[in-house]
Amino acid sequence: MLSGSFALTIAIVVLALIFDFINGFHDSANAIATSVSTRVLTMKEAVLMSAFFNFAGAFMNVKVAQTIGKGLIDPSIISQHVVISGLLAAIIWNLLTWYFGIPSSSSHALIGGLIGAAITSAKSFTIIYWVNFLWKVVLWLFLSPIIGFIIGYIFMNILNFLLKDKKPSWVTKFFSKAQVASAMLMALNHGGNDAQKSMGVITMALLSGGIISYFYIPQWVKISCAAAMALGTMIGGKKIIKTMGHNMAKLAPVNGFAAETGAAAVIFTATMFNAPVSTTHIISTSIMGVAASKRMSSVRWIVARNIVQAWVITIPVCALIAAAVVFILGNFF
Repeated sequence: MLSGSFALTIAIVVLALIFDFINGFHDSANAIATSVSTRVLTMKEAVLMSAFFNFAGAFMNVKVAQTIGKGLIDPSIISQHVVISGLLAAIIWNLLTWYFGIPSSSSHALIGGLIGAAITSAKSFTIIYWVNFLWKVVLWLFLSPIIGFIIGYIFMNILNFLLKDKKPSWVTKFFSKAQVASAMLMALNHGGNDAQKSMGVITMALLSGGIISYFYIPQWVKISCAAAMALGTMIGGKKIIKTMGHNMAKLAPVNGFAAETGAAAVIFTATMFNAPVSTTHIISTSIMGVAASKRMSSVRWIVARNIVQAWVITIPVCALIAAAVVFILGNFF
């Protein structure tokens, strides 16, 4: 007979892997939307490539996992019900935004869920490490999309200057190949930042459940989270791919290369700062910046506005959903 604590730990591991799987098909568009929209890769080719590099990227480091697992909330003072509630809130939000084709942030959904669940359970705001939350989450919430836009805008202008004497046919042919490499780089960095979030949550649950005595990421956790994200990526997310690759702006291979390369650089930088950023935010604004380098009207700002609205409300809405889940679970367990 399994003990209650051990059974809850298993439930959390399963839920975290489900979240990682959903994150994979929800955010697979981050790495492949531009490659598919520019017809550099077929949907099948892009999804398989993205799945492989998402898996590989998950083993880059564990800095983001440490921020999620112990940098926002002390895992030794929260119950496993808090972790379950946070995960459920993030899963609910991810499924809703996926259904409506809105590229929202899985990262901020998870963070909002964990914070809302912790505050509700403890009935106190002091349980959150607010300094870390402000510097590693809120600051990057605002900075990363702005940097993504600026990098995309500048990089595209540099390419336009360097390629001004080249024939359009040569540019298209060259960047049709180069964009495959930039998509790989984007997928690698997506796995390097996003897969770590579930690693952090599972390790938080292992510590709070007494399975491990100090915070470290077991190898089986890394492999499981990497595999779940890769499998989810293989399922794909056609609705979000359409939003990002077609509805936001019309892209050519050179535009896709600039957007993906710029976004990958920003995500890598954030990962080195232990910041659990939204890869969705960054690639979306990088696409906007690339399109705006031609002219501002090239960006479909109505679509962009809807995406920004989803960004702004993700953390507070997921916190409220998690609070409701804590209340419901409290009445049943």
